[in-house]
Amino acid sequence: MTLKTDELDYLRDVIRSKMNDIADHMSGGACKDYAEYQNHCGIVYGLALAEREILDLKQRYEEA
Repeated sequence: MTLKTDELDYLRDVIRSKMNDIADHMSGGACKDYAEYQNHCGIVYGLALAEREILDLKQRYEEA
């Protein structure tokens, strides 16, 4: 199965939306303690890594 760029764009959009939701939650002061804040930071970090991999894959796909 080969991924098309529109599928990669969709996946990136879903990840970006989740990142924004968590960032909004954090910036609104909704974390009940520092442990929850750290957890959310880790989630955002992981999603950012995934997003970067998707963007790199899309670029390689477009160049091929």
